[in-house]
Amino acid sequence: MYQLAVEELVKMGAEITTREIRQQPELWAEAFENYQGAEERITAFLATVKASTTERIRIIFTGAGTSQYVGDILVPYLSQCSDKQFIFQSVGTTDIVASPEQYFSADETTIVVSFARSGNSPESVATVDLANKIIKNVFHMTITCAKEGALAKAAHGDERNLLLLMPERSNDVGFAMTGSFSCMTLTGLLVFDTSNQTENKATIVQTLIALGEDVLSREAEIQAIIDRDFDRIVYLGSGSLSGLTREAQLKVLELTAGKVTTVFDSSLGFRHGPKSFVNERTLLFDFISNNPYTRQYDVDILEEVNGDQIAAGVIGIGQVGEVNFSGENFVLKQDTNLLPDGYLALAGGIFAQTISLLASIKVGNTPDTPSPTGTVNRVVKGVIIHEY
Repeated sequence: MYQLAVEELVKMGAEITTREIRQQPELWAEAFENYQGAEERITAFLATVKASTTERIRIIFTGAGTSQYVGDILVPYLSQCSDKQFIFQSVGTTDIVASPEQYFSADETTIVVSFARSGNSPESVATVDLANKIIKNVFHMTITCAKEGALAKAAHGDERNLLLLMPERSNDVGFAMTGSFSCMTLTGLLVFDTSNQTENKATIVQTLIALGEDVLSREAEIQAIIDRDFDRIVYLGSGSLSGLTREAQLKVLELTAGKVTTVFDSSLGFRHGPKSFVNERTLLFDFISNNPYTRQYDVDILEEVNGDQIAAGVIGIGQVGEVNFSGENFVLKQDTNLLPDGYLALAGGIFAQTISLLASIKVGNTPDTPSPTGTVNRVVKGVIIHEY
């Protein structure tokens, strides 16, 4: 797909999605440049928030669908690698809007970080409004791909709302969020990761770009996996990589229009019932952590399921560490440093997007417009926001 001519991809209904997956390493370099240009604004904004309270500050990452899963990846990593004055939480706008008082505390200083591709989802706009009504000392950080979206426009002129725009090409035109997802995740990491200075972050991003390009260059290996006889996919991982599993399985559901059934779980959680999902037509993938302790649990479940000799494929995805899966692995580029798991999730994300793209073609779908009935839309429709 990544080597096909534009005209051929257009005939397949896949030109947009293929291009938007393929361009991500370039976008990550641009997102890092944007971060560097905004560093002073970010530092000043966070200093203002800290000066407004003597208590710990709650940071709620929020969004709908894929935008929510950005926060699911960020929270485990940042809880360990960020300023200890911050308490991180990931909550979907879809949960907040339905039950705002269960997630917003009036007396807690809070930064609501809104992740959004278009910034026009009704729940995203409503979440900002609800936060302003409920939380006494509230600040906002708007991380979005659309400068003309409702969230971006609302941030202009608001000293309590820091607007960070993603690279223009990350505002995906295709149905499935790809570059928007990875750029927003990378930016969230760069903004709140205080365990690495800017120079270290530059090295991390360079390594990430190399891993992403490596995955893209190995489409033939991924196609060989897709060529197997399967109609189910399982994604597993731990910590931030567990956060990635939900996004990975959503991409399969979206691009195959549900023709391939999926589940996601943590590596340890999978044994507790969900393992019943595995049969002879199942591909199981585990994103293997680079944390030596955590890694053992990822490898353990891979060895267990592989030993059951039931699944159509049991595959580890990751870099080589001291403990490695003895079975089939998609080994990420080896002449690079081991990435922290929060960043490693983005390389795993490109692998998962490629799996979904190729699976979509296999089942006879059109990735750019995968919903044949039109009942699922790029920007959600039909949401009624009730008066609070």
